[in-house]
Amino acid sequence: MKMDTDLLLSPAMGLAEEEEADMNDWKLPLAFMKKRHSEKIEGSKALAQSWRMKDRMKTVSVALVLCLNVGVDPPDVVKTSPCARLECWIDPLSMSPQKALETIGANLQKQYENWQPRARYKQSLDPTVDEVKKLCTSLRRNAKEERVLFHYNGHGVPRPTVNGEIWVFNKNYTQYIPLSIYDLQTWMGSPSIFVYDCSNAGIIVKSFKQFALQREQELEVAAINPSHPLAQMPLPPSMKNCIQLAACEASELLPMNPDLPADLFTSCLTTPIKIALRWFCMQKSAKLVPGVTLDLIEKIPGRLNDRRTPLGELNWIFTAITDTIAWNVLPRDLFQKLFRQDLLVASLFRNFLLAERIMRSYNCTPVSSPRLPPTYMHAMWQAWDLAVDICLSQLPTIIEEGTAFRHSPFFAEQLTAFQVWLTMGVENRNPPEQLPIVLQVLLSQVHRLRALDLLGRFLDLGPWAVSLALSVGIFPYVLKLLQSSARELRPLLVFIWAKILAVDSSCQADLVKDNGHKYFLSVLADSYMPAEHRTMAVFILAVIVNSYNTGQEACLQGNLIANCLEQLSDPHPLLRQWVAICLGRIWQNFDPARWCGVRDSAHEKLYTLLSDPIPEVRCAAVFALGTFVGNSAERTDHSTTIDHNVAMMLAQLINDGSPVVRKELVVALSHLVVQYESNFCTVALQFIEEEKNYTVPSPANTAEPGNLTPGRDSPAIPRLRSVNSYTNIRAATTARNLNKSLQNLNLNEEGGPAAFSPGNLSTSSSASSTLGSPDNDEYILSFETIDKMRRVSSYSSLNSLIGVSFNSVYTQIWRVLLHLAADPFPEVSDLAMKVLNSIAYKATMNARPQRILDSGSLTQSAPASPTSKGTHIHQAGGSPPMPSTSSSSLTNEVPKPPAREQPATRPPYTPTLGGQAPHSHQFPRTRKMFDKGPEQAAEDGDEPGGHRNYISPALQTGLCDWSAKYFAQPVMKIPEEHDLESQVRMERQWRFLRNTRVRRQSRGITQKGVSRLDDQIFINRNPGVPSVVKFHPFNTCIAVADKDSICFWDWEKGERLDYFYNGNPRYTRITAMEYLNGHDCSLLLTATDDGALRIWKNFADQKNPEMVTAWQGLSDMLPTTRGQPSSSTHSLARRVSIYLDRSKQGGAGMVVDWEQETGLLMTSGDVRVIRIWDTDREMKVQDIPTGADSCVTSLSCDSQRSLIVAGLGDGSVRVFDRRMGPNECRVMTYREHGAWVVKAHLQKETDGHIISVSVNGDVRFFEPRTPDSITVLQTVKGLTALDIHPQANLFACGSMNQFIAVYNTNGDVISNIKYYDGFMGQRIGAISCLAFHPYWPHLAVGSNDYYMSIYSAEKRLR
Repeated sequence: MKMDTDLLLSPAMGLAEEEEADMNDWKLPLAFMKKRHSEKIEGSKALAQSWRMKDRMKTVSVALVLCLNVGVDPPDVVKTSPCARLECWIDPLSMSPQKALETIGANLQKQYENWQPRARYKQSLDPTVDEVKKLCTSLRRNAKEERVLFHYNGHGVPRPTVNGEIWVFNKNYTQYIPLSIYDLQTWMGSPSIFVYDCSNAGIIVKSFKQFALQREQELEVAAINPSHPLAQMPLPPSMKNCIQLAACEASELLPMNPDLPADLFTSCLTTPIKIALRWFCMQKSAKLVPGVTLDLIEKIPGRLNDRRTPLGELNWIFTAITDTIAWNVLPRDLFQKLFRQDLLVASLFRNFLLAERIMRSYNCTPVSSPRLPPTYMHAMWQAWDLAVDICLSQLPTIIEEGTAFRHSPFFAEQLTAFQVWLTMGVENRNPPEQLPIVLQVLLSQVHRLRALDLLGRFLDLGPWAVSLALSVGIFPYVLKLLQSSARELRPLLVFIWAKILAVDSSCQADLVKDNGHKYFLSVLADSYMPAEHRTMAVFILAVIVNSYNTGQEACLQGNLIANCLEQLSDPHPLLRQWVAICLGRIWQNFDPARWCGVRDSAHEKLYTLLSDPIPEVRCAAVFALGTFVGNSAERTDHSTTIDHNVAMMLAQLINDGSPVVRKELVVALSHLVVQYESNFCTVALQFIEEEKNYTVPSPANTAEPGNLTPGRDSPAIPRLRSVNSYTNIRAATTARNLNKSLQNLNLNEEGGPAAFSPGNLSTSSSASSTLGSPDNDEYILSFETIDKMRRVSSYSSLNSLIGVSFNSVYTQIWRVLLHLAADPFPEVSDLAMKVLNSIAYKATMNARPQRILDSGSLTQSAPASPTSKGTHIHQAGGSPPMPSTSSSSLTNEVPKPPAREQPATRPPYTPTLGGQAPHSHQFPRTRKMFDKGPEQAAEDGDEPGGHRNYISPALQTGLCDWSAKYFAQPVMKIPEEHDLESQVRMERQWRFLRNTRVRRQSRGITQKGVSRLDDQIFINRNPGVPSVVKFHPFNTCIAVADKDSICFWDWEKGERLDYFYNGNPRYTRITAMEYLNGHDCSLLLTATDDGALRIWKNFADQKNPEMVTAWQGLSDMLPTTRGQPSSSTHSLARRVSIYLDRSKQGGAGMVVDWEQETGLLMTSGDVRVIRIWDTDREMKVQDIPTGADSCVTSLSCDSQRSLIVAGLGDGSVRVFDRRMGPNECRVMTYREHGAWVVKAHLQKETDGHIISVSVNGDVRFFEPRTPDSITVLQTVKGLTALDIHPQANLFACGSMNQFIAVYNTNGDVISNIKYYDGFMGQRIGAISCLAFHPYWPHLAVGSNDYYMSIYSAEKRLR
């Protein structure tokens, strides 16, 4: 970019000034950049929650099978001497064999009972095959579907065989008898868990799997072929759900170290702390702990289940560490299955991790099925060693001197590690290892507060963190904590629960079951709680009552409604919003709550929120009032009166500035429509009848000679870009896809490009309205019909709504819906169309025998004229609608540029969007609008419920779910824009430096003084006749609007960046444009002469333009013609007026002025007020009456002085001070111009003047405090356009006589431009619009011959 290279080379200016300019940019507020503008209003995709154990299980029966045969060693194992002897910590040789066997059995049972005291235990000591069979089958019978444990100790029998057998005895103990694992599986069934403590135990695991596979195949064979012999036998049970733990691999022997017990594996599984301490003492490192001996270990004080004692604390730390290792190493689903499903299985597997660590040190590898990844080297084991070390080092003094036990710092240190992870880590990283420990710490009163705080901070990282915490098993803990009365836990628990419910709302049932809702009710009612915590409490309650009847009842009894009503006026907006949503949900389809609301006059208290400054709060109030009237219980006169009241209050929001609010309004009114369906059907028929009998005068039946462009020099039709907001274009024209229709404007083959001019608009392609079924994606009421209805109903002003007699409430609401169906924001009009068509459909189905409309009144799709002469095309029977007198806009009726003529060589092209309507071929072309349609539709209608209605009572906007996303997203993280390192911030900084550079350099040029302005730096042919041009203040982009589309050009490179359709109805035109947030992320505002404002983003870059928002800025626009007849100027003004408004639509259209500093938008035009919109609140803040009987043609404001200057059609210039009341705010009126004021400009300096110009070319300078002009200059006559440069002392006039004159403020002509450069010096067309760049000395000129050119000061200056 040439300019930028210059900038880079220019000498650095004083830093102070550069930074100062930057600071101003940083301080400027941004408009329409809130979440509601940048996001789709919908909830987040629900994450599949796998944390709930669908099949919790219990191990209810335990078989303890001991084959010890004390005193006789099996033949196949040669034992060392000395050898490991202890079984269950008993030396079998220390007593008689039988007694030893029984004592060992009893001990083993006790060891298991520590982990699962409630199970049925059965011992089988040195059994035979039959005894084992009897034991297993009886346990399975009693256990039914629950889990059974089979513990096998084979130390006194041979090793398992390769054929899959283990050994037991015969009756007289003279032989070892094999027992097939296949039989064992059959007796045990599933679900089961098997523990094998014998040498070569891995063989059993392998055989078990092979047999299990064999069973599966047998089951499949039997299922496929019932006559197969296998199918005749009793079916073998499936072994899918079985778990096995084996002491060693298939080829390994058990360790025989005499310092270890013989049943080392069993000891690890059932007495982990005891064996872990012994093993610790046997390591070399234990010598570092003086005075600790194996005898001392036996004397550790305390009980395993008392966490305050040394033994209990060690047990607790052991549980935390093994749980943590498992959670970090195992796949999530396996972790859930083994560690969270069954208490006994979880304990055995935690202890199995210890077994793996200890036995591997003796070259023995325990095996499990399902197999676990190796864990014996995990770093957490070092934390365990440290904890044991710290505990044991205290032992000698505790036992000998009775000193107090110092608790382990383990948990505090782990919390610190978790805290470090939270504060130091980057966004995308592995989850913190310590999460399961945080869970354990919740049990301890000492660390609970800190653990909850850290847990809250973790959950705040986003939905993924909540899912992780739930999968660790946090839920029962935080549910239990709700029973605590500790006040200091309240804020933390409320925060944690808000996070959980924002991600998984199914927890509502658990909360109500455990009376958890009472906790949050008391938080909400506690006025000492900060507003944020009450907001979270009310959010939680709103989730509890959401479509959950039990929750609604519980909260109604807990006095939720009165609690909420008290907080409606809280200064915290998020609290007001959620209080309203909560109320809306508690009485949704729950009549007792509605009546409780009526008693507390809840609806009247909610009315105040309808004018809340925050759009989301207004939205929530509309939602609450909508569900209030949407209850389907029996109607009484009282309830009907209330419904009517609410409906009339809601109707006042019809022109709210926020589409989110209006969407919610349509849904709220649809509830009313569903309730009073029959009344609305009557109204609908009445309107359809009226519409039929009423013809609308056409606005433009005569073609002006000026508006036809000969085909030869018409520009090629450009391909418009499709616009996201219009992908859901209404089905009135049946197809959904804008892009197709725009590409369909194909060029003809031989006749050169077709003419492209706003003049020769075909008014075709209104919907061929077919009464298909609603599934047909077609509408009964076409867009045009609805629009006509709306205007027929002489709906001139909404103020007549208030205080109407109630019998016409339905009529009024129908009108409100008609009005909303023409909303400039597509999603609003779509919803309203659905509601209207649903009723129209029902009304006409019920009134079917009468043929309501005759074919003449149906506006139909006429093909474009096959002649190549440019003439207006009219619809068959019917004429285009006139500009609406109400605040209408025919939104996106057909998102297409004007249809163009095609030569007769091709079949006539009818723009139905993207092809023919489905099913429309079944109808004759002159179908009656409401006749039956094809027979099938009629039959469907007669069947009960044959037609599903379009509006189910469940019509929704997604507002509540979208609002709930706030709680699922990080709340504590610094927003990106405030993070100095973030990309967003860097980009912004770059833009602000660019702005400073542009300001500084342009100032350098304008201060030298511009002596000429005729260097043509850009010329191009625009797709449509330019009607408004606007330079972007800081980059090289210029926006050029024609009647209904906007083209963006890069004036430095000379290329077109974008061209898209603005979406205004075809009888309206764009009359003003503004860049909002030009200093930062620019948005483009377009204003059309029906009073609609639309705001676009993502234009002029590679993305698709999107509509950010749109609203009706002015209602009741009254068209006026330019120039008031004063005898001398009459003919001139009239000529200019005709010239400018070829379409005879006259009027100033809509004029706007934008104040970035305050975020205020001034709007006026063919109305008698200046309306001020606050874009931050998205609501009207002031109406200033102009006091004149003519339109406003120009607006200019100065935020420093709070002044607004308006130029009017009657030639007067009026000055208003917006700080004063409506009656005294007009502080000055100048009546020196004799005709229509083209431009009134207020200079922004503190003593800036007013400059105004009329069509007669007289330029007048006023000082706001004096009643007369201080200077008058005479410029060209027949002025059609004028602009004043805000920085340089220049103004430019465009004339209908095809030239531009540029003057300085002394009145000297510095340039006169009549011809284009190049192009053989072609004469400039009549000037349709012109505009100066806000900083550079550039002048953009659009003329009637489609050309757009830009002129600048001479090169040496630039």
